Amino acid sequence: MSLKLSHLSVLLIVMVVIFLGLWALCGNVFIGIENIQSMAFQIPELGILSLGMMIVMLTGGINLSLIATSNLSGIILGLLLKQFINPESTGLGVVVIIALAIMVGQLIAISIGFFNGMLVAVLDISPILATLGTMMIIRGTSLVLTNGDVISGFTSAMQVFGISDFLGIPTPFIIFLICTLIMGIILNQTTFGLKVYLIGSNPLACFFSGIKNQSVLLRTYIISGIYSGIAGLIMLSRFNSAKANYGDSYLLLTILASVMGGVSATGGFGKVSGLLISLIILQMISSGFNLLGISSYLSLVFSGIILILVMIIRYTVDKLQSRKI
Repeated sequence: MSLKLSHLSVLLIVMVVIFLGLWALCGNVFIGIENIQSMAFQIPELGILSLGMMIVMLTGGINLSLIATSNLSGIILGLLLKQFINPESTGLGVVVIIALAIMVGQLIAISIGFFNGMLVAVLDISPILATLGTMMIIRGTSLVLTNGDVISGFTSAMQVFGISDFLGIPTPFIIFLICTLIMGIILNQTTFGLKVYLIGSNPLACFFSGIKNQSVLLRTYIISGIYSGIAGLIMLSRFNSAKANYGDSYLLLTILASVMGGVSATGGFGKVSGLLISLIILQMISSGFNLLGISSYLSLVFSGIILILVMIIRYTVDKLQSRKI
């Protein structure tokens, strides 16, 4: 008899156990509308950044400049808003300027993604070193532009991306679901997605099979940059401000969420559905600890424990499967 238990199944079991445990400890407030909406408001930033991290990890790479890109994109957007829009202004002209400013912010994020892709794909620099260098450049640029201060006081129209809702569903969560759907389509329904997985599994075999590895890697880092820019937009809208060090803690969490979701650290394996479940698990832990009055720092400890537990379970299951028990 062969035991069949996928990584996704393990995650679902862990998610249900954590959900039931926190429900028992926190009571019905944990499944209340207010708490669910609160979680839906908090997931998008980390979730979109994690999607950006996931796609480069699938190629066997990493993007350490993810958060710095997000912040710089938000800072450029914020500076443009401060320069051309009075916080009290309304009307079609304001909407047009906001749209143009968002496009410029996204172009910054895309340019950084392109730069990272050139370093990794064309110059063959190690992804960790290339994106580390880029991160330092971006962080320094952000500090120079802001003098280390917070940029705030934007038009209230900008808050639609961060704190508004549609039929009770937070707008940022809707944006996150759209980004998740698009990533799922890219990875599972396109030839580009197949090439991403193949490069992560065996880049040399891909090269000799006629796949243009450089082109695939370049587009991968550009997509990662786009997702960083979207996260930057949501953060600026939610906090109504921009700063060089917003979301610094997210960098390790994006890697944690990706690996917990089943993305191989060496590339080639991982699904968007697994990442989505791991994000829900991390958010449930954070929200549950908050309701229990437990330090938020301990939630990170517990998240690490969950990651190790999931890996142990998967290792055990793989061994049992190999022995045909």
